Amino acid sequence: MFSSERLKGIDVFVCVSEFGSFTAAAEQLNLTASAVSKSIARLEKRLGVRLFQRTTRRLSLTDAGVAFHRTCTGVLADLEEAELSLQAENTEPRGRVRIDLPGAYGRVQVMPILLQWMQDHPLLIPHLSFSDGFIDPLKEGVDIVVRIGGAQAWPETVGHRLLARERHTFCASPSYLARHGIPLSESDLEHHPCIAYGWVDGSISPWSFAGEQGATLRRQITPRLVVGNGDALMMAALAGLGIAQLPSWLIKQQLQEGKLVEVLPQLATEGMSINLAWIKSRQALPKVRLLLEALIAGLTSLDGSSR
Repeated sequence: MFSSERLKGIDVFVCVSEFGSFTAAAEQLNLTASAVSKSIARLEKRLGVRLFQRTTRRLSLTDAGVAFHRTCTGVLADLEEAELSLQAENTEPRGRVRIDLPGAYGRVQVMPILLQWMQDHPLLIPHLSFSDGFIDPLKEGVDIVVRIGGAQAWPETVGHRLLARERHTFCASPSYLARHGIPLSESDLEHHPCIAYGWVDGSISPWSFAGEQGATLRRQITPRLVVGNGDALMMAALAGLGIAQLPSWLIKQQLQEGKLVEVLPQLATEGMSINLAWIKSRQALPKVRLLLEALIAGLTSLDGSSR
């Protein structure tokens, strides 16, 4: 049976966590610092763990405190959302929503959709973060996640949808092609400096080439430059340092403006999948449901990627 004891002290704990001191939290809650300190002590005693590391100069969360804070903020957000949804008759998205995006793709493709959508929904408060590694939305407390690549085994608690697939395009700057000529075949690339994507462990991502009957061939190249960031790799191509293979969504504007030129179009390949994921238990909330609909509509209709 649910006990109301479990709710006691949660709001005080979250406030102390976010303001970093008993005194600042007390001011926000219209309590005394002593009352705040006693509330935290009672909560720690009930839970049987220490939530804060206390020194004379600072107050910080323990590992247990970090995990508990993540859970508590989710609970309080759900309660707030329930109240707001009732007030808005479950139609208007409002309140805080957490969204995690891939770095370059989030900036180039997702942010314009979100910024436009916010114009029409002023009560929504998005909390955006950018990362490229796989995350479990439920464990991280993230409502909506966009990810590129990998058919991750999402847990049962997470809904997901394939939005599109990248198209990997060979490109170079006009100045580079004027100096070195235009490659006409895969073998021609051996005579051109190439810019490759590299990982933090020192490995280099192979290039992909369209083969016969729709097959995709992957081959290692000998690069002139290795870059571990898509934006930076594009900058190197724009600077005329060589030929790069980049996703079409990243270089669409540069191709349209003539700052980059596609080469070897017959060897372009379908790239990684672009996926949308969300916490199933929060899908019915207006802020999550309507934002999911907006992202699906916007990201599946973009040029330069295929379903």
